[in-house]
Amino acid sequence: MPNNTEKGNLGEQMACDFLANLGYKIMHTNWRHQHLEVDLIAEYKNMLIIVEVKLRASDAFGEPKDFVGKAKQKKLIKAADFYIKENNVDLEIRFDIISILQSNGQFHLEHIENAFQPTP
Repeated sequence: MPNNTEKGNLGEQMACDFLANLGYKIMHTNWRHQHLEVDLIAEYKNMLIIVEVKLRASDAFGEPKDFVGKAKQKKLIKAADFYIKENNVDLEIRFDIISILQSNGQFHLEHIENAFQPTP
């Protein structure tokens, strides 16, 4: 049975493949700044897309996307801010979630575009 890191890597690879097939340019996977991490950073239609990937083997405690709470959103927003400054990015930004649920040996992927917005 795969451990959590292996499951996470599998989910991120599935998300990369999914987005690449839609024409997204994958810029980084597992991008880090200090203690912050972004699963995927992509460019699509002149936008910078920050993607959080969640894979769960069961929805007994909720959908995978439900595990991207306010605290995680704040971390992603902060990480995106560092990325933009470090790379001198001048694009509109969007925060997406890719939610992957494993059920009966099948994976069900849901792409939630513009899943949340930075709040002032």
